[in-house]
Amino acid sequence: MEAEAVDMIKTRVVGIDIRVEKTTFAVVDIRGEIVAQDYFATTDYPDVSEYVQALAEKVLTLVEENGGFETVRSVGISAPSASSISGCIENAANLPWKGVIPLAAMLRDCMGLAVALANDAHITALGEKAYGSAHGMKDFVVVSISHGGLGSCFFSNGQPHLGFNGFAGEVGHTCVKVDGRECGCGRKGCLETYCAENGLYKTAEELLSESNKPSLLRDLPKLTIGGIAQCCDQGDELAIEVFRRTGEMLGIGLANYASILNPEAIILTGDMMQAGKWLLKPMRDSFDKHVFHNIKDTTRILVSILKEGERDVLGASALAWDVKEYSLFK
Repeated sequence: MEAEAVDMIKTRVVGIDIRVEKTTFAVVDIRGEIVAQDYFATTDYPDVSEYVQALAEKVLTLVEENGGFETVRSVGISAPSASSISGCIENAANLPWKGVIPLAAMLRDCMGLAVALANDAHITALGEKAYGSAHGMKDFVVVSISHGGLGSCFFSNGQPHLGFNGFAGEVGHTCVKVDGRECGCGRKGCLETYCAENGLYKTAEELLSESNKPSLLRDLPKLTIGGIAQCCDQGDELAIEVFRRTGEMLGIGLANYASILNPEAIILTGDMMQAGKWLLKPMRDSFDKHVFHNIKDTTRILVSILKEGERDVLGASALAWDVKEYSLFK
């Protein structure tokens, strides 16, 4: 008797992490293991159509070199200012492509596979939920602070809260200072203008111009998070003040956030975590000072345990598993 035909289960997905400077993509198996990974400069493609074509070609090459196209079920993408509801990047402040970009549909047409797209903060939270510090939690906030800005996503009762059109959790664009610094979003005084990487450097520049005090910061060839932190390690007062001011602003923003959501934990990720105690201690002091008193001692503030280079491709892969399977080649 002939054996009945059965469908083959595809055991791999592709996760893509689009950032301002670099795009990383990986083949990820059903256990969450990264099979293969590569990257290229996002800035090499100021035209979005050329970018999508190059991305599709590079992904297909990696796939064919690592198990073949027939093993891949779907694709998940992390990008700034992306909506998982529309599948579009919408008016990204820092990416080279302006306006509304239907990226999910564009890549689906190029690759012939199901493609899901979500905001980078949403993806980071998915990665933390599936593989990181939020594993087992139902109510938590993930805040990512880096060169690209300050993004956030929160889970409520085990599910991400995305809002009406996919942009809930934009704490980086809440106003913390009336008529403050100009933000890439077009408004003034946003939290990310004080607490993201570029905001940190702006604070350092302001302090250096306000004072004639000697400082190791004046000898740095270029301001970096790690460089400022090393100056702190050597007791530099201005460098310590840079992180104190940044941490104070961040603590206020997180306290307001926690007072509204009452999360079990706030998980911090991104390049700014290189600062360590110099940022985290003043942030925690400010948080405790400004948060609603019934939440003060119940919300944990954690730093992600996942590697920066892996978290968001893993989060994008988790998104890929949830999208309905589709292929032009079935």
